[in-house]
Amino acid sequence: VYTRGCRNHSSVTEFILLGFSRNPRTNWILFFLFLFLYLFTVLGNGLIVTLIRVDAHLHTPMYFFLSILSLLDLSYATTTVPQMLVHLVRKNKIISYVGCVVQMYVFLTLGITETWIFAAMAYDRYVAICYPLHYRVKMSQTLCVLLVDSSALCGLTSALIYTVFAMNLPYCGPNEINHFFCEIPAVLKLACADTSLNDQVDFILGFILLLIPLSLILASYVCIFMAILKIRSTQGRIKAFSTCASHIIVVTMFCIPCMVMYMRPGSEASPEDDKKLALFYNVISAFLNPIIYSLRNKDVKKAFLKLIRMNEDTQ
Repeated sequence: VYTRGCRNHSSVTEFILLGFSRNPRTNWILFFLFLFLYLFTVLGNGLIVTLIRVDAHLHTPMYFFLSILSLLDLSYATTTVPQMLVHLVRKNKIISYVGCVVQMYVFLTLGITETWIFAAMAYDRYVAICYPLHYRVKMSQTLCVLLVDSSALCGLTSALIYTVFAMNLPYCGPNEINHFFCEIPAVLKLACADTSLNDQVDFILGFILLLIPLSLILASYVCIFMAILKIRSTQGRIKAFSTCASHIIVVTMFCIPCMVMYMRPGSEASPEDDKKLALFYNVISAFLNPIIYSLRNKDVKKAFLKLIRMNEDTQ
């Protein structure tokens, strides 16, 4: 729904999310696929948070950051997937203007926060491997909470800038977003004004919010690998590297697609490619993270088995 004329405010009152396909049969297949992915995401990330909370052996900085990451992944997917599932099986694919703004802001806040949490996790591994004797002192509870709080603050403020710049543009119609949720690059294509300033802001913010954390992560791992090479025993090297491998895989899956999405000009973006990229860092990464961390982590497996035994004993 929109009215003619575009002046100081948007004349669009709601948007239509086109999603993936207009074929009902295809949409039902996608519905069950994404429903499975979402339920597993909720179960997997929820289980990791629960295990870390109830098992005293997992009350360490590394697992504290992992629990925060799991909560972010859970919230990140919940921001978009339930609505997407409803739209897949309904003809009405409308989202209100306010709902679109809120979804955009929450999604960006969680995504930006997660990027900085990755940097905090890399620093934690750097201290653990390069300064093992001083690990408990350097990675104090105060510092861990400070890193999480500063990541969240960065997410809240940066997402506000993104959202204000995007929604301050006039939207006169059409109001069909070729995406499955209100993501900024897709919404900007509907603006009836020049978006070159937004492209510049997106690039600058993308540089700050993606390349700087990635640079910190890279610097941490350069120091980590140099320290690993100094370990004489092969078993010791493998053990040290295995504690970092999961983190490297997860960072790569999340950050590379985000860089492609938010650091390229809007004119170069393909709607279908954008949807695939968004699926990867929004749905697939949140689905795979619990698998990557649990399958490669003996402590998480032990905590899980311990929880099962506790449940069996209480029955």
